[in-house]
Amino acid sequence: MSIDERQQQTAINVQEKANLIWAIADKLVGVYKPHEYGNVILPMCVIKRFEDTLAPTREKVLETNKELEEKKIEMKRGFLERAAGQKFYNLSRFNFETLLADADNIKDNFESYLNHFSENVIDIIHRMEFQKEIDKMNDNGLLYLVIKEFCTTKAYLGADKISSVDMGYIFEELVRKFSESYDEQAGAHFTARDIINLMAELLIGEDEERLEEEGIIATDYDMTMGTSQMLSCLHDRFKQIDPDAEITSYGQELNNQTFAIAKADTLIRGGNADNMRQGDTLGDDKFAGYKFDYIISNPPFGIEWKPSRQKVEEEYKLGGAGRFEPGLPSIGDGQMLFLLNGVAKLKDEGRMAIIQNGSSLFKGDAGSGESNIRGYLLDHDWLEAIVQLPTDLFYNTGIATYVWLVTKNKSAERQGKVQLIDASQCFEKRRKPLGNKRVEISDFCRDLIIQAYHGFNNFVYKATTPDGVEVQVESRVKDNDDFKYRKIFIDRPLRLVFENPQMPDESVKVAIEREPSELVSTAEREQARPKVKLSESDRQAMQLFIDGYRVYYNGQRMLDRDFFQKIKLKAGLKVTKAQVKKIRQYLGTKDETVEPVYEDPFNLRERTYVWDTDLADTEIIPWKEDQGIYLANNVAPYAPDYHVDESKTRIGYEIPFTREFYRYTPLKPSSEIFQTLKELEQKESELMESLLH
Repeated sequence: MSIDERQQQTAINVQEKANLIWAIADKLVGVYKPHEYGNVILPMCVIKRFEDTLAPTREKVLETNKELEEKKIEMKRGFLERAAGQKFYNLSRFNFETLLADADNIKDNFESYLNHFSENVIDIIHRMEFQKEIDKMNDNGLLYLVIKEFCTTKAYLGADKISSVDMGYIFEELVRKFSESYDEQAGAHFTARDIINLMAELLIGEDEERLEEEGIIATDYDMTMGTSQMLSCLHDRFKQIDPDAEITSYGQELNNQTFAIAKADTLIRGGNADNMRQGDTLGDDKFAGYKFDYIISNPPFGIEWKPSRQKVEEEYKLGGAGRFEPGLPSIGDGQMLFLLNGVAKLKDEGRMAIIQNGSSLFKGDAGSGESNIRGYLLDHDWLEAIVQLPTDLFYNTGIATYVWLVTKNKSAERQGKVQLIDASQCFEKRRKPLGNKRVEISDFCRDLIIQAYHGFNNFVYKATTPDGVEVQVESRVKDNDDFKYRKIFIDRPLRLVFENPQMPDESVKVAIEREPSELVSTAEREQARPKVKLSESDRQAMQLFIDGYRVYYNGQRMLDRDFFQKIKLKAGLKVTKAQVKKIRQYLGTKDETVEPVYEDPFNLRERTYVWDTDLADTEIIPWKEDQGIYLANNVAPYAPDYHVDESKTRIGYEIPFTREFYRYTPLKPSSEIFQTLKELEQKESELMESLLH
């Protein structure tokens, strides 16, 4: 069965079950607000799924327990799990149907039923904070009604009829509905199957034949697992390759409800639920020191990491002993911290597929945390490929997103290279939108994307879907160093003249408060430049030089060195270096035609320039380009007196994905536009004439 067919079958189950469960939620109207329905319905779905999954072996478990008690065997767990055929069990004499036989004691009996589950299930229910909802429903006469609604045939949720994939979709649809009713981030906890299936194929990469021959024994990990559906889908893909695959899954999730759902799903699938852990991945890493074969994740983006800040910064100070040695991104977006977490947890031959938004490609100046993180991946040659996904692909956002494929063991032909794949035009439209999700990556589209990945070349792959939709995927292969650059700092000398200098007065303060565009003249702007408050000693020194100028050189245009040396000599003045700076700031006028200003105007041997801060500039030079040639061609012709401060040079990394795939579309010639307008005018005239006659 193809993934498309499986998704279509899944959609039928999901639609039926989600509609039924949503109808049950309507019974809560009045007592609960719409956004609170999930506090009741999601735990009830989990409990009912446990109930229905255990139903075939229920009597056998009760008989086994009775025998163990008669034999006074205290270590029962293993026996009971074998009897149940699951990693969990329930020893209660009640089930959902028998609970309804005693309406007067529904609360006590239901609590007894829940407390007779195995400890791992009790932990799940406890994490969902369901007890307070039981109390609230009972106090308002709803508990019996809700349990009764879950006893219908259509509400059956057993694992024999509702697969893990189906159940994941049901949970996702319910979370989306509940979230949308309160305008929350619908879909924040999960990723659609079409996206996960693509990520799974990219993770397998070029290793499918090897995995078929050698078999699969591997670990996988999702650092923001939500309801754990990414791990479930990846597990299913491995099983397609090797039915005997031994996959050990690990996951961490912050949200209590979705964590409980993930743990429940793991139990029902027969996995080790202890490997699913609750907590903040950034600030409270539950898998410190672990290494994994495969990592798949869709961490939140555009969300600040302030709640984890203290712990993250403490770990950053550990350097190589922590996860965040390369750098920390801006506090407003923590997605690249999740990227670093994944890199730190990859085995030497491990592979990671992680979703990021566009800012991870380019945000951050040279030397910033974001730039250094990109550099960390590129310099270690761990970034294998980046795939741009279509917009409107996720439930909760329509923005551009990207799959970053990271591996610590590239194939020989990929070493030193990064493949960029633009799959933004490779999708099929959904018949009905699901939140913001209006398109999907069908089997056909996914195969074309994977073909481009395997092709590993500069090529545009075009095809037409069975429904007649034209799609395309474009591939570009770049050197790692194509994304590396130098940011150099250019200085130019300050050049001043002194002509009829005036002592700054109150009018200067007024000018400072106005916007530059409001200043009337160049002279006024120059007067407005100084913003440092003058001390009395500075004013006295300044006034002495003004007086000396008026007495000996009034009306003359003086260069910087002449102004200071001649007036000091004639008037016998003393002045400090700090006062020289203030005099230049307040009394000098810039003139690019005169000689540069030197640090010490009284030392004829001085050759240290004073730099003009207004002319300071930067240049971005591609790493592969010779710096000297670049400056000679792009800077020297326009600023021959430039100076590069090598001590300030920074190395930066940026992946200009959009620019790599940009194609210039020339505008229509004016003659063609004019002709089109003439034709429209002619049609308009003909139409008017037909109306009038």
